[in-house]
Amino acid sequence: MTLGNDPLVAARLAKVDALRAAGIEPYPVGFVPDVTAAELAADHEGLGPGEGTGRSVAVAGRLVRMRDIGKLVFGVVRDGTGTIQLFGDAAGLGDRLDAFRELDLGDWVGAVGEVITTRRGELSVHVADFTMLAKALRPLPEKWHGLQDLETRYRRRYLDLAVNAEAREIAERRTATVASLRETMIRRGFVEVETPMLQSQAGGALARPFVTHHEALGIEMYLRIAPELYLKRLVVGGLPRVFEINRNFRNEGLSTTHNPEFTMLESYEAYADYHAVMELTEELMAAAAVAVHGTAEIEYQGRPLDLTPPYPRLGLLDSVGEAIGRPVSLDMPHSELASLAAAAGVELDGAWGPGKIVTEIFEKRVEPELWGPAFVVDYPEEVSPLARSHRSRPGLTERFELFAGGLEVANGYSELNDPVEQRRRFEAQARARAEGDEEAMTIDEDYLLALEHGLPPTGGLGVGVDRLVMLLCDVTSIREVILFPHLRPAPPA
Repeated sequence: MTLGNDPLVAARLAKVDALRAAGIEPYPVGFVPDVTAAELAADHEGLGPGEGTGRSVAVAGRLVRMRDIGKLVFGVVRDGTGTIQLFGDAAGLGDRLDAFRELDLGDWVGAVGEVITTRRGELSVHVADFTMLAKALRPLPEKWHGLQDLETRYRRRYLDLAVNAEAREIAERRTATVASLRETMIRRGFVEVETPMLQSQAGGALARPFVTHHEALGIEMYLRIAPELYLKRLVVGGLPRVFEINRNFRNEGLSTTHNPEFTMLESYEAYADYHAVMELTEELMAAAAVAVHGTAEIEYQGRPLDLTPPYPRLGLLDSVGEAIGRPVSLDMPHSELASLAAAAGVELDGAWGPGKIVTEIFEKRVEPELWGPAFVVDYPEEVSPLARSHRSRPGLTERFELFAGGLEVANGYSELNDPVEQRRRFEAQARARAEGDEEAMTIDEDYLLALEHGLPPTGGLGVGVDRLVMLLCDVTSIREVILFPHLRPAPPA
């Protein structure tokens, strides 16, 4: 729809023309407010009805409410901290009162005036002058019902933020969560680093990458699926504690818990094992909850979720055995494991070994019932190509995943630092890839070269920041916590 075809837009365009005809620019260069809504409320708490302060302020924000009762016009603007009532009358504005009443909801406005309270005790700015900062050509969604349509909320997040307090609160809680994660890591002596988003070889996780082409180099490149192999190179180089909070990209399906572009905290600590990393994870989770809620005892989807450490540790094989009512091991005949998988509703792939089959049974039968918080530990080698072999349980690795509120939130392990064994694992992955597994890894010779120079015993961690924010904001869709989630193309208008 073009601007001129909408009567509401046409009426606002006419106001733009009228302003310019009067010598007023509806999109001026700037305006400098000197106080926020939150600061005004804090500075003048307890001011009685009908009182003046003698204090002149400059405020600015989006006009979200207007009430015209003839000789008096009340407007409410919202800045980034709250709302401010603008009180307009002839005593303050003189012959500009009519221009004030012509403002539309959605307009960005700056105003100057004395801080007062109305006779009803409402803190206000008695407007002596105002400035149009940006004329809104389209109206905001209907004020009483807000913006309810999910597709519109996600596609036009600016409208969602403009009219839905819940959307603004989620954005603020996300900021508090990330700040808490960073503060905990730095306090523990970790160095924050940045590793390549564009990589010549995708690695660090089992996932399908996005592929692009670098014209100058003449090579295919990949949006990273994980920063792991680069971060561990830094530990090889002598940075014993490193972390990164940044984006990963995986060319996979969309769901309430998956977005192709997502945020991870990933860290590596020399001389640590997966037990130490689990303790770090507990600290990160509890501290983030306290930063957002003031307590580690939160509620998610109507159920209590206590993120206070420590969390229980559940063996993966033991949890599968308990779910199906009989012990499970990786030494069981393939036919027997296949039968158990079929009974659990798992659709088998002929290329799967026992570790993959058992893990699929876990994901089908155990994972949906995990409320947590709880660590599931000791995953099979087959599904953990970068994790260290378990020190006492053949066929397993020292790997954990953290589940909370029914969500997988974190993954970590004692890192595999034997270059010969890592090559063997890479070669097994390459064979699986040659047989059609698009998520299997390739052989990263440069990373193997780094390992050959010596990686000390190291513990690694990845925390899904988006899913953690879901928990702390009590929402069930990842699209609620990503400001601009990826969506299917909108149908033609």
